[in-house]
Amino acid sequence: MQTIELGADKREIVTKGTLRTLRVGGMIPAVVYGGKKEPANLIIEGKKLIRVLKGHGMNVLVNLKVGAGAEVVLLKDLQRDVLTHEIIHVDFQRISMTEKLDVNVPIHIKGEAPGVKVGGGIMEHILRDLRVRCLPADIPDGIHLDVSALQLNQGLKVKDIVAPQGVEILNEAEALVVNIVAPAAEEVATPATAVAGPAEPEVIAKGKKPEEGEEGAAPAAGAKAPAAGAAKAPAAPAAKK
Repeated sequence: MQTIELGADKREIVTKGTLRTLRVGGMIPAVVYGGKKEPANLIIEGKKLIRVLKGHGMNVLVNLKVGAGAEVVLLKDLQRDVLTHEIIHVDFQRISMTEKLDVNVPIHIKGEAPGVKVGGGIMEHILRDLRVRCLPADIPDGIHLDVSALQLNQGLKVKDIVAPQGVEILNEAEALVVNIVAPAAEEVATPATAVAGPAEPEVIAKGKKPEEGEEGAAPAAGAKAPAAGAAKAPAAPAAKK
């Protein structure tokens, strides 16, 4: 693994007001701990730290120079502002180049699965990082996983990964890393289960309505119904010649 140089200065005052002033000026508060030394508060130029992160990520050995001295450290933790996501604090851990340590390394997928390209499946990337144990010099930038032989309904587990020399994978061997699954089928409504359209308003019949002109037709609106038992009016006499 490549070693990157990064300069830092000691930070004596740790009040909130001082830290705020440092951040406004482009500096990032930090702490280094571990080994047989006491923790030390530091300040680092923000632009230089961001350049290291963009180029190498978290898994990089840092030759941290403080004053006239230097020590090899790992980036252990970053704290970011919840609103701006800017880095507001960094933790460094002192390490020994002769002692193994546990770190997380990313899994990089390579190749194109036939189950996706030809079979129309979807690749589920379930495990994105591996926990490994190795010497600092053997820390890999990432673990590459080839999926170019995966068909539909096939996957790869941790036990299928070949670790680089000197690297021990600590994850559960049966843990699934990637899986090729069929896309969810759309449900087709059958006649028995089809959703009915909007129902027509129900009309409650009260007997057949007579056609216009038929005997017993309903009276016009506003007209009074004839009294029960009333006689029919006599027919008009024929005109005399």
